[in-house]
Amino acid sequence: MASSTAPAEAPAPAEAATPGEAATPVEAAARYARSSWEELVTAALLGTDRRTPPVTAPGREAPAALLDAAAVQTVRRRAGLRAAPAAERPAPAPADPRPAVPVAARRRLAALLADHPHAGGGRRGTSPDLMELLPQWLALANDRGYAPPPELLPALLNAARGRTDLRPQALAFAGPRAQWLARLNPDWKFALRTAPGGAPVSGLREADRADRERRWQEGLFAERVALLASLRAHDPQMARELLTGTWSTERAEDRLMFLDSLRTGLSAADEPFLEQALGDRSRNVRATAAELLSALPHSALAARMADRAASCVALDRTAGTPVLTVEAPHECDAGMERDGVAPKPPAGRGERSWWLGQLVEAAPLAAWRARLGDRQPAEIVALPVADDWRGELHAAWCRAAVRQRDASWARALLGVPSSPDAAGPGAVSLAERAKLLTTLPGAERAEWVAGFIDAHGLSEAFQLLGVCAVPWAPTLGRAVVDALNIARDAGSYPWSFSGVMGLAERCLDPAEAVRLDALTAVPDEREDAAPGAGGYWSEAFQRLVTTLRLRAAMREELGG
Repeated sequence: MASSTAPAEAPAPAEAATPGEAATPVEAAARYARSSWEELVTAALLGTDRRTPPVTAPGREAPAALLDAAAVQTVRRRAGLRAAPAAERPAPAPADPRPAVPVAARRRLAALLADHPHAGGGRRGTSPDLMELLPQWLALANDRGYAPPPELLPALLNAARGRTDLRPQALAFAGPRAQWLARLNPDWKFALRTAPGGAPVSGLREADRADRERRWQEGLFAERVALLASLRAHDPQMARELLTGTWSTERAEDRLMFLDSLRTGLSAADEPFLEQALGDRSRNVRATAAELLSALPHSALAARMADRAASCVALDRTAGTPVLTVEAPHECDAGMERDGVAPKPPAGRGERSWWLGQLVEAAPLAAWRARLGDRQPAEIVALPVADDWRGELHAAWCRAAVRQRDASWARALLGVPSSPDAAGPGAVSLAERAKLLTTLPGAERAEWVAGFIDAHGLSEAFQLLGVCAVPWAPTLGRAVVDALNIARDAGSYPWSFSGVMGLAERCLDPAEAVRLDALTAVPDEREDAAPGAGGYWSEAFQRLVTTLRLRAAMREELGG
């Protein structure tokens, strides 16, 4: 039987002893009973030297007497609960048809989940950081279609609770039981926001369709987000119909979250709904709708933005060499605002350049070819730009290439990795180059970053390495190892490369461990080397080799 929280009637206490008179155990207990829990908490928080405890006992110091009283009150509060009907037993967890992970892999997962992040920071000796290997273990297990050990699910959900980057892989591995557990523990409610896997929902039976409509109408917010995300992946039309039916009654913050789910499966069929959302009373909703419409190159909004941007950028052929001229907007009118242009720039930014950037960013990139003499993207990017507008124009084109996933424009804006301005600042910053790289195929991305490292070293490569596919391609892996070797021979401390070392532990192909073995020895230090640098490099390479071999063992335990 469960218990309610209503305390039972306390027995009438005996009379307390007068000051100076010895108290019997019955009298002391009566004093404790008369003391309220709030009085005890107040005395404990303020300290017995500042607040006299509500109870005392012969031969007991005030702090000890306070704790005695708290113990008595705790027992009374627990013992005085009235019995209540037991709660309804939850339904059994759903079955998981996937095969269980092998025994060795199960033990490995338990070890990874038991590891704790290093609180002290700095160097970690030669021991691998197991928590950083957990995402790769999960990715391997998901690729092989394994089900999790039930006893490790709570630890897995706790790990995913603290790391949002871990959640997609962790919840995919946890399977249908993750949401079952999340309904029993509010600490894991994030699992309810993740769309469960399953078969496509096209061609649903009427009963299934009615069930989804009921869940959309009656479900918790997190469950509705999950349902919408799942439907967008399999049946975008039904997702749009559900959203349209309740749109006017949703809260602004919920409308924004629901609208963001339309990024999955975005198509021309979404345009009428998004055009309607441009008139929403929430500025954030309007901005998101405009962003989604600008990602549809044939939408009416994209055409409007193309006309506005074309009126600002022109090709001047009067000079010997064609030059791009820029005339930024002089005002942000109501039509621009409705189409998602934010009228107020951030601090330190001019209004006209702010408006220009938003127009060019939202305009279809294909429109520039006809506008600028039928030139290819590389030829357009190479054109000189008058009056120092080059940086602003190229930055807007970068954002447009990322939004529209246009690889040809991305290649043009990235340029050759060995060029001097590829290391920044230039017209395209390293952060913008990293985003542009995400539009390229994995092999091409790795090739470009390897060329960048060969030309410029590792000091500026961290952001670029972070967007490369894992494990790194052999060309990229060799470039990173060679650059680390050069840095080691230079005699500096390895700490400035700790970020790259951390990425290498997670992303380098485990086969590179053989090449790295030779670098684990302490090198002979040059006269101009930093004191002890060779030993620190040896330690860092030992940790890297140990981690790579551990990753190889993980792969073998999960079936190679």
